[in-house]
Amino acid sequence: MMAEQFDLVIIGGGPGGYVAAIRAAQHKMKVAVVEREHMGGICLNWGCIPTKALLRASEINHLLHSLDHYGFAADNIRFDFAKVIKRSRNVANQLSSGVKGLMKKHKITVFDGHGALAGPGKVAVTKDGKPAAELAAKHIILATGARARVLPGMEPDGKLIWSYREALVPDAMPKKLIVIGSGAIGSEFASFYLNMGSEVTLIEVMDRILPVEDAEISAFVQKAFTKQGMKVITGAKLQGVRKENGGVAAIVEAGGKVTEIKADRLISAVGIVGNVENIGLEGTKVQVDRTHVVIDAFGRTGEAGVYAIGDLAGPPWLAHKAMHEGVIVVDAIAGKHPHAMDTTNIPGCTYCRPQVASVGLTEAAAKAAGHEVKVGRFPFIGNGKAIALGEPEGFIKTVFDAKTGAMLGAHMVGPEVTEMIQGYGIARTLETTEAELMATVFPHPTLSEAMHEAVLDAYGQVLHI
Repeated sequence: MMAEQFDLVIIGGGPGGYVAAIRAAQHKMKVAVVEREHMGGICLNWGCIPTKALLRASEINHLLHSLDHYGFAADNIRFDFAKVIKRSRNVANQLSSGVKGLMKKHKITVFDGHGALAGPGKVAVTKDGKPAAELAAKHIILATGARARVLPGMEPDGKLIWSYREALVPDAMPKKLIVIGSGAIGSEFASFYLNMGSEVTLIEVMDRILPVEDAEISAFVQKAFTKQGMKVITGAKLQGVRKENGGVAAIVEAGGKVTEIKADRLISAVGIVGNVENIGLEGTKVQVDRTHVVIDAFGRTGEAGVYAIGDLAGPPWLAHKAMHEGVIVVDAIAGKHPHAMDTTNIPGCTYCRPQVASVGLTEAAAKAAGHEVKVGRFPFIGNGKAIALGEPEGFIKTVFDAKTGAMLGAHMVGPEVTEMIQGYGIARTLETTEAELMATVFPHPTLSEAMHEAVLDAYGQVLHI
């Protein structure tokens, strides 16, 4: 088989891979993408996008049950669960086919199969275990992503124990649900099922939920979840999971007590593992550290001409990080001298109810890094738009360097904060200080005014509390 020649071959067609391909095509490179399953990867097909469609449905269900608050009444509120799930799948399929369209538009060759390194500058493509194509390129980007971490005794079986995949396409609504792990994925699923009417128990091994967030944000969300009727257990050690009578029982040790929690289904959301197997890394200088490929600031691995991006290349495990890395790597290959990735400028969003968003350092991390800090807070109860919306719960917290006024971090919980965090993201990228933020005019009445007030509060100039 003659190797087909390209300037760049990308293994993996997820957010990182397909964006890198488009960027390379813009640089007039001849590009190939090898994808073994769905264009758009986990994010478009089994992650970010379909979960947001589901969460939108649960938000509507919550609103329908809160109509009296707005002066409305409706009888016999109900939903067709199969239709809710079908809409989520349709949204995912629409976007996945959109990505295929983008590949055609940019004349990117897509190979359907499994890609692996096959010697310097070579990629072997197999389909159903049989050789399908040989590709050659000076530059190869590994963008194979990650999969759910599986704990022994908690292997997803598609019926009683679910990973995110099964949780997205359930056969029926579980009356009782256990969610193990309270990161973004666990908290989003716990929130979705709770707001659709399930009895949910959220179990976290750390001493607080959403452990990567600022401690005050975590505490607020935990309180909100509990108020909504969720049972939250933190500092919990899972001793085992038993399947019985068409359901599951989780044996949990917390606070010196061992309890058995019974449910119809269990979702395991305990982190991810990089897809480093069977991609030809053996015999190369590519280094792997705890299932993730080691890269430098421009995505280069230890092997000349081989790069890695996205979840495969380590945290934060976010689609927008993968996309931006793809652009940086391709721009560097094209000799454009891009800025290296600064992960502290990458916003993180969790779309539970209430929403959570953050960028930069937490207050604790800022202090641990040796900064003297000024901290501002503003509650949404002081914001006219939030009150008018009927969503006044939550607050915004800002962290500044007391000496320089540099914005070190921002942390938000409440209505639509996942849309607003980008304002602080821009501020971080522009290396803005409190002076520019205070001098910026925020429109009224908007939720974004709370962002302004949280800055003013850090400097003793807050206006509306």
